[in-house]
Amino acid sequence: MNCSPLLTFREKYYKRLITLFRNSIVPIILGLLISIPLQAQQEDIFGIDTKARSKTRRSESGIGNVTRGIISSISLELSGGYGQHFNKMDFQSSSPATYPITALSSESSTTDIANGDIITFDSKSSAVPFNAGLRIDMFGIVTIGAGYGREFGSMEAMSSGNYQFNFTSDKYVFDKLYGTLGLVIFDEQRRRAFLGWKYRKFSSQNTYMQAEKEIRMRQDYPWRFTLEGEYGSITVKENYDNYLTSTEPYYGLGLRIEREFSEYTKVFLKPAAEFRKFNYQHPSLEEMQVINQQLFTVNVGLAIRLPGTKRCKVPGCGVKMKHLHNGVEYRGSSIWHMQNRKVGQWY
Repeated sequence: MNCSPLLTFREKYYKRLITLFRNSIVPIILGLLISIPLQAQQEDIFGIDTKARSKTRRSESGIGNVTRGIISSISLELSGGYGQHFNKMDFQSSSPATYPITALSSESSTTDIANGDIITFDSKSSAVPFNAGLRIDMFGIVTIGAGYGREFGSMEAMSSGNYQFNFTSDKYVFDKLYGTLGLVIFDEQRRRAFLGWKYRKFSSQNTYMQAEKEIRMRQDYPWRFTLEGEYGSITVKENYDNYLTSTEPYYGLGLRIEREFSEYTKVFLKPAAEFRKFNYQHPSLEEMQVINQQLFTVNVGLAIRLPGTKRCKVPGCGVKMKHLHNGVEYRGSSIWHMQNRKVGQWY
């Protein structure tokens, strides 16, 4: 018995639907079974959050996050060095015989110095400064700081031709309170900008030069150069002469060269120059002699940035680099090691 054409068409249509459903439902189910564990692993692998976030949190609370952000910009530092100071005094007095001036030769005498004569005395001596302070990094562009310093040095007698101006002692101790303002002139960020400007002449289609630029920009550059100004006051603790005082603030200028060993530790070398004034006043006279001093020093120091990121203490987590737990950033190493280490930097 022959089937009708309409029945035959329906049977063929239903058979095609069943075949299509069987061929599609199996891959869909398998895809769901595979994708669900993968999504779970991407969100949290052994407790480590790998989601990309626009802002990294250092604490679970908002206040703690802001506080740790401020702390991470503060550095503590210690330094010491050696220097030479050059002194100059334009001596002029109505009573020259009152001052401790001696003649260096038998052919001259202090009585030859007349009232109102101007005699330029100068000398050169050494100094050993020690400084302790803190510094705040302002967005990687400007640094501000403050500190306390103690300086040990000597002060030889000042001479001028056949005359010599003597002091009671040739040793001194100064205390300093100072503030600093620095301008970052070159570092890793500015090096990348410089490389981008240097390779601008090459076409974006030049894959070789573009690859070379990317490699050089990714290289580790641990150096930082900062032009730094200093302003402060001096307190004379132990004087090489009882008549010497410091009443005016001093100012200085230096170039700070830093070498980074980790994100939190660095050493620095700072050649600097300071300009000071001291007053020499004899108690029996109303007049005052001014000593202008120029101090040139080279300081070597260690700077430690306060860690704003907490050390990871999650049980079973052995990650050595910076990572996230529940959206909070943690560090896996001490401040003496690089946090995001590359090959060859693990030990």
